[in-house]
Order: sequence, then structure tokens, then C-alpha cells
Amino acid sequence: MKQSQFFAPTLKQVKSDNPGHAYLLRGGFIRQLAAGIYSYLPLGWRVLRKIENIIREEMDRAGALEIVMPVLHPQELWAETGRDKLDILFRLNDRKETPFVLGPTHEEVVTDIVRSSISSYKQLPVNLYQIQTKFRDEERPRGGLLRGREFVMKDAYSFDRDIDGLNASFDKMVIAYQNIFKRCALDAKMIEAYGGGIGGFDTREFAAPAPSGEDVMLYCEADGYAANLETATSILESVENRTDISENIEEFATPGVITIEQLEQFEGGATAVHQIKTLVYVADGETVIALLRGDHQLNEAKLSTALTASEIRPATEEEIVELLGAHPGSLGAVQVSGIKVLSDNALQGRHHMTTGANKDGFHIRGVDISRDIEVTDWVDLRTANAGEKSPLGGGELQETACIELAHIFKLGNKYTKAMNATFLDENGKSQIFEMGCYGIGVSRILAAIAETHHNDRGLVWPDSVAPFDVHVLALDKNLELQADAEKLYTELTAAGFDVLLDDRNERPGVKFAEADLCGIPRRVVLGKKYIESGEVEVKRLGEESTFVKLDEIVKTVQSL
Repeated sequence: MKQSQFFAPTLKQVKSDNPGHAYLLRGGFIRQLAAGIYSYLPLGWRVLRKIENIIREEMDRAGALEIVMPVLHPQELWAETGRDKLDILFRLNDRKETPFVLGPTHEEVVTDIVRSSISSYKQLPVNLYQIQTKFRDEERPRGGLLRGREFVMKDAYSFDRDIDGLNASFDKMVIAYQNIFKRCALDAKMIEAYGGGIGGFDTREFAAPAPSGEDVMLYCEADGYAANLETATSILESVENRTDISENIEEFATPGVITIEQLEQFEGGATAVHQIKTLVYVADGETVIALLRGDHQLNEAKLSTALTASEIRPATEEEIVELLGAHPGSLGAVQVSGIKVLSDNALQGRHHMTTGANKDGFHIRGVDISRDIEVTDWVDLRTANAGEKSPLGGGELQETACIELAHIFKLGNKYTKAMNATFLDENGKSQIFEMGCYGIGVSRILAAIAETHHNDRGLVWPDSVAPFDVHVLALDKNLELQADAEKLYTELTAAGFDVLLDDRNERPGVKFAEADLCGIPRRVVLGKKYIESGEVEVKRLGEESTFVKLDEIVKTVQSL
């Protein structure tokens, strides 16, 4: 294709924390319409289509069947699973005031298809997938294509007769995803992950390490452990209980002390490891208390998982005072009853602890958790940290920023049971489908490749997804040179290459700079040297140039 037909790159700098995103904008691949909403221009659309084709080939190879489902969903369908109140939903009414939502995902829709189409175990297993635009009302769209309000996703859904079948379908998707990312030249690691609003069990993410990534991964090279920060665990060093205070509960005044750090400095207080941090949350409308060691941070994803809650939020100050009679900073769970109390595992067996007295300006010490607090459940609630020991015992955890590329879930019967999706087994007995869900961010892959394949001048696309195979630059207005460039363009195209010919009336410096931005992996240059000696410059980005005669170009490019 001729570059004069394309939206021109721009050499102007773009403000962005993500260099790959800046190059996509400057290179004329995408244009922003609104926060989290982008147009794909010709170059970007070609990359996106190549990614889609790789995904299709691997999904088809794994036995999945492609379909297309509606973007517009009746809200009543989402009400069947209780997800109609999710904050991420874009909502609208038709002219009859019938409520609809724009689909951020399609568990309800595909389950509705299967429950009305598959009635026998003989029709199982089945895996249906689509590649489609999704909509999510993100509170803070950021990272360009990494977290948008409109995005392209491949979502697949498997239906099996039992858990063994679900496990087999899940394993096939793992292999398919590994192949997809390998072909897209992404170093994607499969890590333990949080299920979020979709839920399920044995959830896994595929994430690519990248300095500009918005997620955090903890991993251990020695034993292979890897998990998203939302689910990561670690082994803690043991802490000895205090012996310098009474084992009986004692209330003491702490005027103005409302933080862990202030209590550490207060005379008669306690170091953070000997304090109980008390937090109040509202989970799906129910008020709960979460307890942690004073030096630990609550992991909200773990709290949500422990409560199997769709939505959680910190309680307001007014709600806290009404519940416990004190303001944040003076809270505790001693002798509190009638409220669900979740305690982090690190507090098990602890005594001689200090916590709030549920009276402003007062704390209590000498707390024995097993004796003085009615703990409903002991769970992992804390955020793990780099430097702590891997739960597999192989060494210390390391931390790296990463980009989430895909998320796969074993949903079990969460959706199929709620929607009464059943089939008949070989005995004629009604059974509920076991379901899996497999999402992969198509536009996220494009963004992740840009973030991990660039240099200080622009993008460097892998062959498999590059918008073109060869970039031909004609750097002189000489009519003979222009004609030879056209001839070369035709010959390379006939040889099976996708070729972009820069036929624009621009200075050589501009053409080189913009070619660097575009990042097409092979470059053929007809310039001064061609006029002087008949030699054409041929190179692969990042490698040294070679100079050959015009009739050797096709063979030389093929060798690259």
C-alpha cells in the first residue's frame, strides 16, 4: 500500500507514562476520541487483525467454535445471576423504557444460548468463543489501550458434564493461550489471580512483565511460584508474643492517638507487630470487620474472595460510629458480637496484643485473640511483599510490574445453576453444566507488544503482527528512482510480502524518523547511494544495513 493513503505519523512528543502508547499515537496507529475510547487507524487496524487471526487459529486448533453474540443485553438476563447492579455496566433504556446493558462480558448470554440449545450429554463438551468489542464503565481509564472503556476482547466459554471435563477444557485453553502469546512474541507468565466480579475457582492470569505495567506480580525464580499481588501469599517470620505486660485486658488513655505509628511512639503503646488493626467494610450490603497485624496491609481482593462478595467498600465514618461507637483510630473487636469478624492468619495464636477500645481516645492491651475476640473465619487477608519467603519454600519473592493479557476461570456451576442451565445424562437425569470462562484482551495484546517491543526511536514490531513486512522508502524525487521504487514494490508484493511504499513528498530525515516510529521490521531504502551506484540499502530493524543491486532485493529480503 502507498503511505500517502495513510494517516501520517507525527514527530511531536506525546505526554504518556507508557512509551509504547505514546509511539502508537505518534505513529498513527490509534487516535483518542475520549477517555478510554480509541479509534484504530489503518496501521493499528492491520496489527489488530493479525493478532485476531493468531487467536482464531489457536482457538480453532483447540476445538473451540466461533460465534458472535449481541453487544446489547436485556438487563433482566443479568438479573438472573445477580450481576445487574455492577458498577461497571453501561446502562440504557429503549424507547419503551426497557432496560439494557452494553456487554462487558458474556457469561449470561452464552449460558442462555446453551441452555436453549444443548439438552444431552452427547452434545458435550462444547467451547464457544467470539472476538468482539466490549464496554466497561471504568472509574479511571488509564494506560491507553491497557484500561479502556471500550476494548476488543476474545471471550470463550466451555460447557462440560463434570469437573473432570472442565479441567480438561481448561488445560486445552492454557496450551492455546501459551501458543498465542509465543506467536505474538510476548513473554507471558501464567500466574495465580483474583476472580473479581466474575468469580470461580482456580483462576489464572497471563501477564507480561513490563516497566509500564499497571499490575504487580510476585514471583520466585527458584521454585516457579508466581501470583498477582491481589492473591499472592508468603511465609512470614514468626513473632514472639510480648511478656512485659499483663495477660489481663487493661484499658488505657491514648489522647490524639489514631494511627499505628502514633501508638508505636506512645508511652505504654506497642510496636506494630503487637497491634491489631481493625477495619470495617461493607460487603454486598453486610457490614463486616477485618483484623490484621498492625504492620500488615489489607488486600481487598482477598477480603472479597473470602466473603464471596460481588462488591465491597470501606464503611463510612458514620456507619462505623453507629456500629462500634467510636471513630476510626480507636476501633477494636474485643467483646464485639453479632458481626462477622474475619481475622488474618498471621494473628492466630497471638496474645498480649494491643487494639482500640471502641472508645475515642482509648486503647486496650493484654488482648488474647482466641479468648477475647469472636473470630468468624481465619483467612489470608494481608498483602504479601517482595523479600518475604515464597509459599513454595524456594526462596525470597521478587516483585515486577506487569501487564495483564488474559484471565481464565473455572466457573463451575456459578452461572449455570443460577440460570437453570441443565442437560440430561445417560440415565435421563437432569444435571447442571460445569462452565469455564477464558478471556484474552486483543487490544491489550497490541498495547503490550508496543510496551515491550520498542527502542528510543519508536516501535519494533515482531514479524507475526507487524502491519507490513517491508517498508520501502524512496528518498529522492528523481523520476527513475521513483519508478524503480514502484517496480520494487510490485516485485516484493508478488513474492508474498505485505509492503508499504513511502511515496510521499517529504524530506529524507522526516521519512526516516517516521519509519522508526512505525517499526516495520524490514526496510528497503532507495536514496543517494542508489542514484550514484545503483545499490539499495536493505536492513532489518536493529541490525546492520547491507547494500545490494535492485535485482537482488527480493532474495535479500527473503533471507531476512
